[in-house]
Amino acid sequence: MVLTHKVNHCLPEKIVVYRDGVSESQLKMVESYEIPQLQKCFETFENYDPKMAVFVVQKKISTNIYSAATDHFTTPSPGTVVDHTVTSRDWVDFYLIAHHARQGCGIPTHYVCVRNTANLSPDHMQRLTFKLCHMYWNWPGTIRVPAPCKYAHKLAFLSGQVLHHEPAIELCEKLFFL
Repeated sequence: MVLTHKVNHCLPEKIVVYRDGVSESQLKMVESYEIPQLQKCFETFENYDPKMAVFVVQKKISTNIYSAATDHFTTPSPGTVVDHTVTSRDWVDFYLIAHHARQGCGIPTHYVCVRNTANLSPDHMQRLTFKLCHMYWNWPGTIRVPAPCKYAHKLAFLSGQVLHHEPAIELCEKLFFL
């Protein structure tokens, strides 16, 4: 945030967070513990209270989605969203198949919105999420999760397995972990 303010001379009005690695039973903990901690970080800046949308990304799910458009079941095309009937009554959530399955059935990714003070409509949430799945630098097509999630995975792996000290300060603005 400090670097964003330094470069742009302003802070973002809205912040979208994709939080990965959270099971269904931990959603309340993210809502009641992690989000307030994130909001506490904003107190660093005077009179700064951005609107937020926080999504939990769940990849390890047992849900399969099939298309019955032809005389046999197939994997739906990338961009397919299911946001009713099989979704939760407690949360705003949806399933998205963002990637093309080369073989077998394409397993969707489950997205649960645990905070939406940015007042994004469900349609806007789904379109934003799908577009972010196109923005991964190392792959020419879509990937299963939004690019910021994939970058966070790569950075966490690099930090845990390879780096044994703080990276050089010159790298702080570079995507050196790609």
